[in-house]
Amino acid sequence: MINRLKHPTFWLQTLLLTCIFGFASLAQAQLKVGDAAPSFQALGALAGQAVEFNLNEALKKGPVVLYFYPKAFTSGCTIEAQLFAESINDFKANQATVVGMSADNMKTLKEFSSGPCAGKFIVAADEDQAIIKKYDAALKVWPGVADRISYVITPDQKIYAMYEGFNPEQHVKRTLEAVQAYSKAQAPK
Repeated sequence: MINRLKHPTFWLQTLLLTCIFGFASLAQAQLKVGDAAPSFQALGALAGQAVEFNLNEALKKGPVVLYFYPKAFTSGCTIEAQLFAESINDFKANQATVVGMSADNMKTLKEFSSGPCAGKFIVAADEDQAIIKKYDAALKVWPGVADRISYVITPDQKIYAMYEGFNPEQHVKRTLEAVQAYSKAQAPK
């Protein structure tokens, strides 16, 4: 694992992206807890291979963590993917599926899925931003790019939790906490 904090361009990229993403997301109108999660299918990549992701099929297995991110291979998005990959067994222990979503093309996502994602979860392409728009996850100041927003969707297709924020570590932490809380609530008493 690379030491992200010592990388020479990390702090400059982080400052720039904080300014862009931190202020841009203030005017968002994301889906709220309890809202119906829009169904979708998308072409994605897993371990460098093209795969189809279908939300309804994934929900048959348990909750889905759908996280939107701006751009593959940027510092924050790389960190977020690595952290989701490192935590994937904790998500799976709670029957949760993790899927990342961006407007990147499939060529980029194939590389990203086998690089920072370590082949542990699907990253899906939404090049026309149709899914990004359905989930109110478009970045307002940078057209054609998703904001950093994560949703936990339950098998009844409802938004159980939503988190928006610049810090990629918080997306992993908060979605895992939500998945664990959901699993605990579903356990037989």
